[in-house]
Amino acid sequence: MASEANMAIEALLEEGRTFPPSKTFIANAHVSDPAIYERARQNPEAFWSSWAEELHWFRRWDKVLDWDVPWAKWFVDGKTNMAYNCLDRHLSTFRKNKAAIVWEGEPGDSRVLTYWDLYREVCKFANVLKGLGVEKGDRITIYMPMIPELAIAMLACARIGAPHSVVFGGFSSEALRDRIQDAEAKVLITADGGYRRGSIVPLKQNADASMAETPSLEKAVVVRRTGQEVLMQDGRDLWWHDLTADASQDCPAEEMDAEDVLFLLYTSGTTGKPKGIVHTTGGYMVGTYATTKWVFDLKDEDTYWCSADCGWVTGHSYLVYGPLLNDATSVMFEGTPDYPERDRFWSIIEKYGVNILYTAPTAIRTFMRWGEEWPQRRDLSSLRLLGTVGEPINPEAWVWYWQNIGGGRCPVVDTWWQTETGAIMITPLPGITNLKPGSATFPFPGVEADVVDEAGNSVPLGGGGYLVLKLPWPSMLRTIYGDPDRYVQTYWSRYPGMYFTGDGAKRDEQGYLWLLGRVDDVLNVAGHRISTMEVESALVDHHAVAEAAVIGRSHDVKGQAICAFVTIKEGVEGSSDLIATLRDHVATKIGAIARPDDIIFAAELPKTRSGKIMRRLLRDVAEGHALGDTTTLADPSVVEYLKGQYEEHEA
Repeated sequence: MASEANMAIEALLEEGRTFPPSKTFIANAHVSDPAIYERARQNPEAFWSSWAEELHWFRRWDKVLDWDVPWAKWFVDGKTNMAYNCLDRHLSTFRKNKAAIVWEGEPGDSRVLTYWDLYREVCKFANVLKGLGVEKGDRITIYMPMIPELAIAMLACARIGAPHSVVFGGFSSEALRDRIQDAEAKVLITADGGYRRGSIVPLKQNADASMAETPSLEKAVVVRRTGQEVLMQDGRDLWWHDLTADASQDCPAEEMDAEDVLFLLYTSGTTGKPKGIVHTTGGYMVGTYATTKWVFDLKDEDTYWCSADCGWVTGHSYLVYGPLLNDATSVMFEGTPDYPERDRFWSIIEKYGVNILYTAPTAIRTFMRWGEEWPQRRDLSSLRLLGTVGEPINPEAWVWYWQNIGGGRCPVVDTWWQTETGAIMITPLPGITNLKPGSATFPFPGVEADVVDEAGNSVPLGGGGYLVLKLPWPSMLRTIYGDPDRYVQTYWSRYPGMYFTGDGAKRDEQGYLWLLGRVDDVLNVAGHRISTMEVESALVDHHAVAEAAVIGRSHDVKGQAICAFVTIKEGVEGSSDLIATLRDHVATKIGAIARPDDIIFAAELPKTRSGKIMRRLLRDVAEGHALGDTTTLADPSVVEYLKGQYEEHEA
């Protein structure tokens, strides 16, 4: 066995199915020549520069990249503006009156904003912010439901050079307070409330509790969304509709240096000080523009829908900025997939003729659990491309998505990236790549990824280890806000000269990359390092299982024992026979070393409001520890329920 210093994560699960792109898709794709990878590899700076040339610059850059590990400057001394590129440059074309955002609220209300509409509203609100004393460099916190004013606020901030910090509308007042304090924000933009599963989320009420402890805040702008009564503090709280009623529609875009900050986005960690990831203007713009165009093969005639919330980086990059840079028509939805019925997503696709859907594996596994009858109620024939984002997708969920949502005709682009990377790093290109269910396939052209062992040595094909990025890329984070030492320590200290992603990965014999989840989610079972994601995939491969979360608990002999919390499909009965069957199924798929010691049936798993499973809390349950922070959970009661289930199992 390898020494502890060189141990990597073992690659155990095999997947042999492949899905090549159709001849029709290849013929119509933006990019279908594999030679692009080699051209980008030979001269990545020229590759990224060619993308930048397609965008508007007030002043062209003098140098593509200034790289002093780990500090990067892209498009040095170039002057541009994100809002100008998203809006103004389209107004002299036929796209002026093209739909930019097609919005649907949870209650069924809807709005369509053309590029001209969006431009006018952004200019008006940018002037409102100026009137409130906001200057270039001032931070603005945005805490809103998924309504068009959220995108308008982001673009208005970008227009005047005020970095925005969007805080997910499902976060608590404490989480909001911490993020406002860290950014020292000057203005908060919020709403009276938002709709979620028929109830009202009291955003203004939460904001009031936060603002009591945020001395940097001078003003709060409030959108009237639900019409409920809210407290409005004289001199501080102002209504959006009052401020914008007579605001001027003339607001020239600020000339921003390529390295000026565009936004801060706080990672959704549940312990410790929030981590404000800093993204700058020029490089982020180029990275999101390029990846949106090629990964989604985005065309003028497409209606594109990224189902993410703007509180997360996916909503920034692939709901607001990336699509608007590509003059796309983008769907924005306020609600949840199961309200008022479990076919809400499919009804939206049918209603608007959506061509491209980008959603999360958690959602897909939930759709699997609900059954095929829900998508079968709707006409999904407009779809031509599917995407997945947020965590590794297990092969069975991938195939279910391809078959039941895409009708077996739509390529599935399984994308890997992070808040820190700003844009997609590992992905198929749908007109080139032969797809493998569960694999994010290959790095985007111009991105150099590797899988290394503990010592930083590249792992041979067929092996597993730690995912790193070896070259700077335009949309990379520049620092952690107010804490450059933490930036260096977190991302650049483990492997000198390489960006450490914190994720495990394996490369199969053909060089395809398979993400194995966070390195924290690696089990050490009798000296074998096993990814929780592979065990979860093997469990979900069984026809009875909809979703699974695997953690390790302490074991006197093996070091760690494998404990699986399993959600079974509707109509399936949990039993001791099914437990035995599932344990054997995992052993067959992966090997006896991965056979779960415990399987606990769970109606629900503890998830954050963005849909990520909180394995840390499951470890607390299995180890009998006091439960950690549950404030970011969508439903905190789930953990107490699971605790009872586990105690019953142990008894």
